[in-house]
Amino acid sequence: MNSAGRPASAIRYPQGGQSNSWASSADVRRRMQRQPTRDTGPELALRRVLHAIGLRYRVDVSPIKSLRRRADIVFGPSRVAVFVDGCFWHGCPVHGRRRTHANSEYWTSKIASNVKRDRDTDNQLESAGWVVIRVWEHESASEAALVVEAAVKRRRARFARSSNSASKSQ
Repeated sequence: MNSAGRPASAIRYPQGGQSNSWASSADVRRRMQRQPTRDTGPELALRRVLHAIGLRYRVDVSPIKSLRRRADIVFGPSRVAVFVDGCFWHGCPVHGRRRTHANSEYWTSKIASNVKRDRDTDNQLESAGWVVIRVWEHESASEAALVVEAAVKRRRARFARSSNSASKSQ
C-alpha cells in the first residue's frame, strides 16, 4: 500500500513521460493523488465504534467478486455492505454541492458520474441479496453504527432462521 491507501498495482504512471492530467496545476495534481481511498477519518471512526460493539467485518473489499467496486466495510455472512461517502466526492445533498472554481465543468461531470455509479452499485448489490448502507462523512459514527448493527443483527437472525428451517426439514 502506498501513502494514499492504494495498492501498489493501482499506481498510475504517465505514458511517455507526459501526463494528460485534468488537474489545474501540478500542485493540485499532487494534492489529489495524496487523497486516501481507504482508512479515512470517518471510516476509522465508524469502524472503531462497530468493533467496540463487538461486530467483526472486512475492510475495503468487493462484496461480489464479479463487481469491480469495493465497499468500505463488509459483513460477508450477513450480506451487509457499508459505504462511507465523502460529501464532496459523492454529491452530499447537505454539503457536497459546493461549486468548484477550477475545472468546474470537469468536477460537475465527475461528481455526477460518481453518484450514478453509486446508484448502480447499490442496485447490483441489492439484486444479489445484499443490504447496502451509505453513511455520509458528516454523520455521527455512533448513530451510523447503530443503523449498521441493527441491519447486521436482522440479517443474522434471518439467515439463522432459514438455516434452522432447512436443517429441520431434512
